[in-house]
Amino acid sequence: MILKMKALMSDDGMKARAIRGTALSVFGFGSAQLIRLASNLILTRLLFPEAFGLMALVQVVVIGLENFSDMGIHPLILQSKNGEKPTFLNTAWTIQIIRGVCLWILACLITAPVASFYGQPELLTILPVLALTTVLSGFRSTKYSLTSRHLILGRITLLDLTGQVIGTAILILLAWWLRSVWALVIGSLVGVSLNVILSHLILPGPRNRLCWDKPTAWEVFHFGKFIVVSTVAGYLLQQGDRLVLGKFVSLEDLAIFTIAYLFGSLSLMLNGQLNSRVMLALYKQRPPLVSDSNYRQIGRARFLLISAFLGMAALIAFVGEPLIMLLYDPRYYGAGPMLVLLSLSFIPTLIFDGYKNIMLANGNSRDFTTFTVLSALFRIILLVVLIRELSILGAILAPFMVELLLYPLLVYFVRPYRGWYPWQDMFFLAIGVVIITVVLWSNAAVLSLLADVLGHLVGIST
Repeated sequence: MILKMKALMSDDGMKARAIRGTALSVFGFGSAQLIRLASNLILTRLLFPEAFGLMALVQVVVIGLENFSDMGIHPLILQSKNGEKPTFLNTAWTIQIIRGVCLWILACLITAPVASFYGQPELLTILPVLALTTVLSGFRSTKYSLTSRHLILGRITLLDLTGQVIGTAILILLAWWLRSVWALVIGSLVGVSLNVILSHLILPGPRNRLCWDKPTAWEVFHFGKFIVVSTVAGYLLQQGDRLVLGKFVSLEDLAIFTIAYLFGSLSLMLNGQLNSRVMLALYKQRPPLVSDSNYRQIGRARFLLISAFLGMAALIAFVGEPLIMLLYDPRYYGAGPMLVLLSLSFIPTLIFDGYKNIMLANGNSRDFTTFTVLSALFRIILLVVLIRELSILGAILAPFMVELLLYPLLVYFVRPYRGWYPWQDMFFLAIGVVIITVVLWSNAAVLSLLADVLGHLVGIST
């Protein structure tokens, strides 16, 4: 066993790099979440709940701006045949910088309408300052994507954790000193700056410089014309609940939901990291359509990852409510039942979400965009309808319903690449039903809450 481990650590083959990349991603993710949790626990005792709710609104807007103009530079570097050429990388970096500056200008222009829409005048000063993160992140080195292309993730993990540790320490000191939402704003700026600086200092690869190559620019825009639309839709999928909730609930309730989401989405976040860092590269290097061997290898990797995701979701659902009561003061106890339901609602997403990467790995941003846009439309429609009737519970139920409704369409898009694993899907859905049943049966408070919701819906229909 020891000899096998040594061989695995020294081997430079794709399989070994994929395994090491997965292990490093899991380690980095776990460490990052522990740091994030410790920070959250300290900050909830230094700041008032409304500060977190206000910050959640600002972040929703800033993340939206970033997604509304995402050219897909990271996946393009991963899959393009020119992805290692200095001219290509430098032109992509230049476009990235221009994009960041334009985003900050746009953020300043929309500040007044956003503050008016949510009825929060504090946004008039907070939003333009926090939006400077878009300018800063535009300077992040393309070494980050180049390193991911080769599944050499050790330094990326080191970069992310180093920046997070230093940034979190500064954030806590600012919160202790300022005791206001501005601590979160300044801390975010510091964290992004550190990540950008470290991306240039500790990652291998050529240094970036300003450059403009017309063929590269055309490739970026050609690939990104669909990615821009898909990332707008992706933003609505990931942030739509808070985007809509901010209009219909108080800042305090939004803060409680945000804490529940912090824990409930852990499996979802890990799923996203491993799919983008590992599975996307595997689909590119080992296309299932090419051979039966590739199909089986991808299937095994997918089976192991989804098993881990579902196990993580089940664990969070089982311990969610007592965990919130243990870690937080009574102001945040309402996050407990929300956390349980959120973790369960993401089960279909954990099973199906990885399929979308095979489209990007084959350069098919059009179908990827089409599916993502349809998912976003369904999600937003359901969010508006359900949140108006069920408040925060509507935001929890929407993702579960959308994933199941659109599964046949997803299968339609991935089958041409031999990317569908039907028996795995049926197996994992059955496991998901068992997890949901056991969790609800063992949690009377959550079951009672759902019964009240069903009763409310029946009352509306009659």
